[in-house]
Amino acid sequence: MYAQLVETGVKRVKSLEEMSPEERHFQEKIDAEIKIEAKNWMPEAYRQTLIRQISQHAHSEIVGMLPEGNWVTRAPSLKRKLQLMAKIQDEAGHGLYLYSAMETLGADRDEEIAKLHSGKAKYSSIFNYPTLSWADMGAVGWLVDGAAIVNQVVLQRTSYGPYSRAM
Repeated sequence: MYAQLVETGVKRVKSLEEMSPEERHFQEKIDAEIKIEAKNWMPEAYRQTLIRQISQHAHSEIVGMLPEGNWVTRAPSLKRKLQLMAKIQDEAGHGLYLYSAMETLGADRDEEIAKLHSGKAKYSSIFNYPTLSWADMGAVGWLVDGAAIVNQVVLQRTSYGPYSRAM
């Protein structure tokens, strides 16, 4: 069952008897692993949770470009500079895919980015750790990208179609 946010802010699961016909139909689709699409009816709590999750993911892709960006001018060779620039461009593309998926839910990209800048929205905290040496760049890249691949393979099975396809 999908988590419904109640007025107290406490999450709980509604029983089938408590659900409206729309909610029951929605839950049946989720249970049958049928993707929810942007134009499908969905509970507002589901929509808001997806906006928060996808925006955090998109923000992490964009903020994730910063450590590489700091090393472009200090990379040990032209080849490494070009590899970093390609990785930065790749991360930007990932962020744009995710912002687009978030917008299918009615969210405004500029508003979500403003929340990031004001500290109201989050991103992956791994990007707060300094990369003091070229070796740090390799280690962080290997660990972060490895974890992201594992996470994104799982997210391919998420119930929201645009997010699933972005993965």
